[in-house]
Amino acid sequence: MIIRIVRMTFQEEKVADFLEIFRNSRDKIRAFEGCNHVELLQDVNQPNVYSTYSLWDSEEHLNKYRQSELFGSVWPATKALFADKPQAWSLQKVEM
Repeated sequence: MIIRIVRMTFQEEKVADFLEIFRNSRDKIRAFEGCNHVELLQDVNQPNVYSTYSLWDSEEHLNKYRQSELFGSVWPATKALFADKPQAWSLQKVEM
């Protein structure tokens, strides 16, 4: 299982545009093969900073999504709204 977190800082006047993009694409992303969960989180102190938190069966599934037509339409539209460079992490749970 891969945990993917992407932190994005948006131009304040573009937040509504991003929320619309996310609203229109979240169910399609959730339905993508290998995706188990997608949610949107907002920073408590910076209302124009959002993170996506998603769970994927494997890095291969995540990469297939990143190479898909869906990602190819969602990411450029989202990227155009940024106020700063995004940060992304792919993590896995450590069982102890």
